[in-house]
Amino acid sequence: MANNSDKIKKLQAKNQENQRKYTKKREAEEAKAKVAIHKLVEKVDREPNNYHNYYDLATFLVEAKDYEQAEELLMKALGLFDKSSQDVKDTLKFGLGNVYYAAAEYDKAIKIFQEIDDKKLQAESYLMLAQSYMAKGDNKRAMVFALSAQSSRHDDPDVNQMIGDNLLALGNFEQAGEFYDIVLKNQPENGKANFNRGLVAMVNGENFANYFAKAKHDDPAYFEKGQQKLKDIEKVIQINKDKPKK
Repeated sequence: MANNSDKIKKLQAKNQENQRKYTKKREAEEAKAKVAIHKLVEKVDREPNNYHNYYDLATFLVEAKDYEQAEELLMKALGLFDKSSQDVKDTLKFGLGNVYYAAAEYDKAIKIFQEIDDKKLQAESYLMLAQSYMAKGDNKRAMVFALSAQSSRHDDPDVNQMIGDNLLALGNFEQAGEFYDIVLKNQPENGKANFNRGLVAMVNGENFANYFAKAKHDDPAYFEKGQQKLKDIEKVIQINKDKPKK
């Protein structure tokens, strides 16, 4: 009994020490973030006519999960630069769309990204529209914008992975595999792409073990998270096997 009591005390002491370390680390990160935000605020005050400063500060606020202040800042900047060129206004709008996306306000994000006309930002906007529709579970619309983004970023792994993910969600396994192959050609150690390519291989009757082995090695967290998806695919395959042949 005394031995168990000692073990419990040691465990409690270890947990308390871990909690102290975590708190210390978090406080250090918060202090660092405050210093960075203060410097960016000073930059905005020093150069109020430079729209990049507003965008940079808003981006940092998003990283700090201060979405309300980031939104207010960019709305203010859009008012200040209302008479500026289209690329300036679109850059600020793109930042605002990112604020809404990060805050999971996907309908607001979609509305903003659809307003962007600047050619330099168009592919990025299509990508964010695709991600916003994916987050809403609307894979068909997400596909449209992901394909639009791919027209100017043909070999981009992020774009091709998004197309593959949408096709996988829509049950178009063979086509999904083609896009995952493009991703893996450029990023052979992409754990998520390897895992999803393994799912495609299972459904298509291909050898899938190597894909899952790579996924487990390169992205163990995603591999673990994907186990339910793997079980669902196995069930579908089994159901199809058990169906009486006509």
